[in-house]
Amino acid sequence: MDHEPAPAHADFGPGPVSATMHRAKTRARAAHVTVGQLRHGQDGSVEIDCSCGMVLTNGPQWSLDEHIRLHRAEARYVALSLVAPAGMPRLLPVAQDRLPREP
Repeated sequence: MDHEPAPAHADFGPGPVSATMHRAKTRARAAHVTVGQLRHGQDGSVEIDCSCGMVLTNGPQWSLDEHIRLHRAEARYVALSLVAPAGMPRLLPVAQDRLPREP
């Protein structure tokens, strides 16, 4: 490893995660939970509903678990993006509405 990990007591700024960002993450987590029973298709597909209304499924190159994890991560990303302070440096370029720009 090229660098030492930060000590547990390191000062990373003025305080912990803002309440606004924490609430956004919590709302996203609560709004994207799997509901109902797994459904198995004759073609080997497996699907389950998300509480947001989207159907999550496996595919030719991904598992149902991978789809669930990606869906939840995207929901958290969008929720946090919407409340992130304007001007905060970002990994992905964002538009004025703070959502990812179209490629």
